Amino acid sequence: MEKEGDRESSIRVEAQGERGSNDKLQLKKQLGLMNGVGIIVGIIVGSGIFVSPKGVLLEAGSVGLCLIVWGLTGVICGVGAICYAELGTCILTSGADYGYILQAYGDLPAFLFLWVCLIVLIPTGNAITALTFASYVLQPVFPDCGAPETAVTLLAALCITLLTFINCTNVKWATRVQDIFTCTKVFALIIIIITGIVKMCYGSTESFQNAFEGSTTDPGHFALAFYSGLFSYSGWNYLNFVTEELKDPYKNLPRAIMISLPMVTIIYLLANVAYFAVLSPAEMIASDAVAVTFADRTLGVMSWVMPLFVACSTFGGLNGAIFTSSRLFFVGARNGHLPGFLATINMNKLTPFPSLLFGCVTSLIMLSSSDIYSLINYASFVEALFIGMSVGGLLILRVTKPHLKRPIKVNLVYPIFYLIVCVFLVITPLTSSPWECLMGLIVIASGIPFYFLGVLWKKKPAGFMIMLSKVTVLSQKLFFAAPEEVKEE
Repeated sequence: MEKEGDRESSIRVEAQGERGSNDKLQLKKQLGLMNGVGIIVGIIVGSGIFVSPKGVLLEAGSVGLCLIVWGLTGVICGVGAICYAELGTCILTSGADYGYILQAYGDLPAFLFLWVCLIVLIPTGNAITALTFASYVLQPVFPDCGAPETAVTLLAALCITLLTFINCTNVKWATRVQDIFTCTKVFALIIIIITGIVKMCYGSTESFQNAFEGSTTDPGHFALAFYSGLFSYSGWNYLNFVTEELKDPYKNLPRAIMISLPMVTIIYLLANVAYFAVLSPAEMIASDAVAVTFADRTLGVMSWVMPLFVACSTFGGLNGAIFTSSRLFFVGARNGHLPGFLATINMNKLTPFPSLLFGCVTSLIMLSSSDIYSLINYASFVEALFIGMSVGGLLILRVTKPHLKRPIKVNLVYPIFYLIVCVFLVITPLTSSPWECLMGLIVIASGIPFYFLGVLWKKKPAGFMIMLSKVTVLSQKLFFAAPEEVKEE
């Protein structure tokens, strides 16, 4: 009877002949600087800036304070990104926050971050993005009434499946999709900005008169305004999820960050100015899709292009999320925090095939839930908590590992400032939205039993281990996959 190791060796030899005898089975460094910029911008600029920038206005209370919040949230994310530039160049493993928390705090906190991403953040985020894509694609087909829920769900499932197939097949295909759709969404925002500037040149400035009238003075509302703004910038740290596949990460990671964050901040600010040049604050708050209302007012017979641009934006954002999140599952499994078959690579395509399919399945399962929006709300402050932990880990590693190679060493003012902001954003909702915070903490705590059973419990029953081994072997045969070969330092 052929042994498991012999089967894996024969598969490796066969695949190596196709790849080339000198090529190791590893995730290859195929991402350049522009691919990095495309990932960051493509994930940050999702549907939020097109659909509901009213969240910031609603909590800020005035046009002037709203624009200040948009600018400040961009600066805050930029400061966080600078901290991640140090973390990403001194800890050269994919997985971003997971790897940084693991190095600074140990196994349990890193596993809990992985757990929250696994059951809430990634699958629900992907499901919501896919549903938004489907809704806007079907809008022209059902102009007078909403699209049937079944049709929206099926199209969303098709979108997730198609993008997973592309990511499984070829990394270059996935990055090309990302680059194309990033350019498309930036082009759409440039149309909005230019149209708004033209309107202002013709005297449409009513929204900017008494710009600070009605500004909130409540710290709770101010924090919620920041939450809405930061949500629209979410994804600024996603390039760190694929550090191992970035060419010359010491140079390209910080460069991609320095190009992307200022660009997105300027685009967001100008887009909001353009919205206010055409729509009054009351009209902004009343609209469920601000960019579409904007297009109806300004583009005439061409207004149909805006739902198309929103669909393209969400499609590109979902592609980036699928690409990066699969690397998180891959690294988690490689460290023994998830089943081992997720840490295998397809030997021909050199993609983390099982991890991509795993993310696809969990996202499709979430499409069947009617309560995914509340789940993501429960975890919003949890995400801020873990990002704060990652930045705090920078300070801890400065003390515990002072001799760690740091090609980029930021001034301590940056992480301290970002931590102060995180503390404010985590503590303030405890008084204004205690239920959501409690549910977020429950989601985190629910991972503790699984950590003890799956990670700490080493002497598992023989029957369970045999079953797990059979699943691993089946996965390797089915997806022509094997664990990566050790990298040469």
